[in-house]
Amino acid sequence: MNPTALALQIQTLPDNPGVYQYYDKEGKILYVGKAKNLKKRVSSYFNKIHDTAKTNVLVKKIVTIKHIVVPTETDALLLENNLIKTLQPRYNVLLRDDKSYPWLCIKKEPFSRIFATRRMVKDGSEYFGPYTSFKTVSTILELIKELYPLRTCNYDLSKNNIESGKFKVCLEYHIGNCMGPCEGHETIENYQKQVDAIREILKGNFKESMKDFKRVMTNLAADMHFEEAQKIKEKIEVLENYQSRSTVVNPKITNIDVFSIVSDEAAAYVNFLQISHGSIIRSHTMEIKKKLDEPDEELLELAIIELRERFQLLSREIIVPFPVDLGENIKITVPQLGDKKQILDLSIRNAKFYRIEQLKQLQIVDPDRHTNRIMAQMQKDLRLPVEPRHIECFDNSNIQGTNPVSACVVFKDGKPSKKDYRHFNIKTVEGPDDFASMTEVVYRRYKRLLDENQPLPNLIIIDGGKGQLSSALKSIDELGLRGKIAIIGIAKRLEELFYPGDSIPLYLDKKSETLKVIQQLRNEAHRFGITHHRDKRSKAALNSSIESIPGIGEKTMLSLIQHFKSVKRLKLATEKEISDVVGSSKAKKITEFYNNK
Repeated sequence: MNPTALALQIQTLPDNPGVYQYYDKEGKILYVGKAKNLKKRVSSYFNKIHDTAKTNVLVKKIVTIKHIVVPTETDALLLENNLIKTLQPRYNVLLRDDKSYPWLCIKKEPFSRIFATRRMVKDGSEYFGPYTSFKTVSTILELIKELYPLRTCNYDLSKNNIESGKFKVCLEYHIGNCMGPCEGHETIENYQKQVDAIREILKGNFKESMKDFKRVMTNLAADMHFEEAQKIKEKIEVLENYQSRSTVVNPKITNIDVFSIVSDEAAAYVNFLQISHGSIIRSHTMEIKKKLDEPDEELLELAIIELRERFQLLSREIIVPFPVDLGENIKITVPQLGDKKQILDLSIRNAKFYRIEQLKQLQIVDPDRHTNRIMAQMQKDLRLPVEPRHIECFDNSNIQGTNPVSACVVFKDGKPSKKDYRHFNIKTVEGPDDFASMTEVVYRRYKRLLDENQPLPNLIIIDGGKGQLSSALKSIDELGLRGKIAIIGIAKRLEELFYPGDSIPLYLDKKSETLKVIQQLRNEAHRFGITHHRDKRSKAALNSSIESIPGIGEKTMLSLIQHFKSVKRLKLATEKEISDVVGSSKAKKITEFYNNK
């Protein structure tokens, strides 16, 4: 379809909230999006060049635009979420989940059973959940079992069946786990009171059950029934222990959902905590694969809508790290301090830990994908034109101006490439001049690479601040490589990154993987340089002794110093002691030399 037809489609779009769909020339769905104002949002795709290549490719493929107008923005959010899951467009993030989560069911029947299930039956029974792990469900069921003696059989305990004596009590009755409602030993009123208490616990309200148990315990103790009172006391302890494990916030915070997001170049991780009566009753983290470098705001909005639908959340207030647009019916809170801020921080920590776990697994299962992700992240963090697949880092080493050397270490795909490491002995500089030394080695390194037609690095890192960077830039300019290779300086003290022509440094997040790779490069360059410097200094010290004895070679001298531990001890040794190590003729030369001195 020609551009005029597309422009016509955009012009005729309404200014209302709604959902738009992009299709390619074959009629395949490319993308689904939502908008407060359909016309404005869709136009924004076509009237500028986008930052990401993928978005530009998407725009080129669009031939047909369809739209659905809805009454409110909330409806647009819900519709967008449903269409993404149904149509699965190529350029949308996918929020699908094929798991069926466990629920806790309070069955609608006389003497209700309480059990775990993955299947919801619409027969009037109550369902709590879904829970994100069966372990949580088992723990809650064990708690209920310890607190309240409920039946586990599936008999139809109607009034007629009980009165006609149709059922007999089982082992559970005899061991005290059930009060025997099947033979009429327990009234339905008393049983349902227990079910009501369990319902409150499942909602996260432990207070009422605790009050009831404490009242019963006090009454039993007053009537001298100490054994029964002790049993109730144990139940209170079980309940308190369970509550203390799940309570992390102020009990006044009730029926609130908390959402947070942590993202990198390839994916985002959204954590959700459900708070009820001051307790976390559910936690879940979902991973979202990015398609078009979507911003965190957009991904978090989508995830909130999806999670609220998936877990049937009805709370009217949600806590988030930054404002999101979810329509008019939900109160959005962005806490700055206090209990709500603490619970948000906990959610962010959960998302971060989940991300770290996923990345560790990825590193083992798919190392190439792990490398690609780090490279993309470094390109973004360091504002580079290409991924830094080949990085070189320079470091100067001189101690009190002696034996100046420089080291160049090479990383390929984020890992050390030791065969490409190089040492440089400073040739043109007299004395300890770090800046002039840097100019020399950078020139020598890249002059050689150019002469030999070797591949140039994507990024050069200079260990040092502005001065060192400026010195390296002189050589880069002289070789005509300015603009062809990215170059940055890293200052030791505060991990400041300096860019050419920019006096204000860039500070990276101390925990970022980009900074970790740069620090690894810098430390490796330092280690490699210092090792070479020490070797050179030792050799120079040794040579000063060796050269002064005619007819004695380096190897002989080295073995003597290793044996006597120093030149001083060697001078004091007898001819016999020296001849035991290197033979009599060499021993004679050495002792004569030192005696003459």
